[in-house]
Amino acid sequence: MPAVIAALTLLVTLVAPGLAGAQQPDPNGAQQPAPGNNYIIATDITFAPFEFQDESGKLVGIDMDLLAAIAEDQGFDYTVNAVGFDAALQAVTGGQANGMIAGMSITDARKATFDFSDPYFESGVQMGVLEDDDSIASYEDLRGKSVAVKNGTEGATYAESIKNQYGFTTKYFADSSSMFDEVRTGNSAAVFEDYPVLAYGIKQGNGFKTVTDKVPGASYGFAVAKDQNAQLLQQFNAGLANLKASGQYDEILARYLDTDASTDDNSILGLIKSTYPLLLEGLWLTIVLTVVSIAIALVLGAIFGLFRVSTNIVLRGIGTTYVDVFRGTPLLVQAFFIYFGIPAALDFQMSAFTAGIITLSLNAGAYMAEIVRGGILSVDKGQMEASRSLGISYLKSMQKVVMPQAVRTMIPSYINQFVITLKDTSILSVIGLAELTQTGRIIIARNYQSFNMWLIIGVMYFIIIMALTKLSNRLEKRINR
Repeated sequence: MPAVIAALTLLVTLVAPGLAGAQQPDPNGAQQPAPGNNYIIATDITFAPFEFQDESGKLVGIDMDLLAAIAEDQGFDYTVNAVGFDAALQAVTGGQANGMIAGMSITDARKATFDFSDPYFESGVQMGVLEDDDSIASYEDLRGKSVAVKNGTEGATYAESIKNQYGFTTKYFADSSSMFDEVRTGNSAAVFEDYPVLAYGIKQGNGFKTVTDKVPGASYGFAVAKDQNAQLLQQFNAGLANLKASGQYDEILARYLDTDASTDDNSILGLIKSTYPLLLEGLWLTIVLTVVSIAIALVLGAIFGLFRVSTNIVLRGIGTTYVDVFRGTPLLVQAFFIYFGIPAALDFQMSAFTAGIITLSLNAGAYMAEIVRGGILSVDKGQMEASRSLGISYLKSMQKVVMPQAVRTMIPSYINQFVITLKDTSILSVIGLAELTQTGRIIIARNYQSFNMWLIIGVMYFIIIMALTKLSNRLEKRINR
């Protein structure tokens, strides 16, 4: 019973800030929707030059500057929740955000779910190939090949509309840098991208060139959920009109579209020097998520592990159901369900940090429960029988005789689960948590140095995991002695 109370207390402590409403930020600065003139705006985080992080970690870009200028013009406050394009869509429809600005094309299909502002940017599509590739100069040269596109973009829509005519196939990716990497590996021949994004990447030295003229595309718009936040939409439209009239709108576009090529040092040492503050922040969040989740998972694992070996059929059924559910569903699905599904169904808000902790804790707890069950079953049954024959109660026998022996076999598995949970934190980037892997994606979206950045991040993970492995070996040797 004390273990159950402790687990519930920890969970309530974590969930309470999320239930409290709009004034509780998560570690990434994200807050929940608030009434009146204080809005939560969801956005992408890897769509330069519309939204990306600069060297200091500040979220900048055309969308961000327009939003800031409109908010100042109209006198409202806002907090940006940078969660990625797909998650931003769900955040708005699920009530986790009041609006969304993320280079989002205005389409008839989306109008069924969202209300859009007046267009704030006229987009277009271009095809890009590696700058040393002279074999592709037009769409006709794509026959029999594949091209890379990004989810939800005008480039993807246009590629789909002509792929049968020119005989190529499409591959979908979550961000622009992944598309470019796909072509660099030779698995795809070209990218179809919104022209300002492609032009910005080329100026940053991503190694691509354009080989087609710009094809007119859809317009970008600010979006709110259907029939919701009409006041915010009116304020955005009014502010946008004022910016265009004053000339400030053109100044913002020129700030990013007319920029010169980057002269940053993109060597490994140069990247470490310029990005280490952001990488350390991402690493710290990864460690916090892992440690807190494992602490809760230890308690959950102990409770449900004991349930799994209980002689009570009801407790055994509860333990089995819990383990089967969280071991039988992907962690990604669990994260989406806990962060978007449950709050939308029950009409309350939950911070991304809280959702991340709950997701990792419940998932790791299921595996911990199996570790506990396996450890207990590894102890010879004669130990329990001998203890009971001496008149010692079942619980006392479990506590004093079985568990001390079981723990010896469980320690290595516990450390292994710690390592697995640490790596699983990368999946939480889908709900906007900028842990180490997501931090790498954010940096790559700015400088397109994917090989060097992933090498740096891989080394960081390797050092941490090797340290945990050495710790596990030491603990195992000490216990065995």
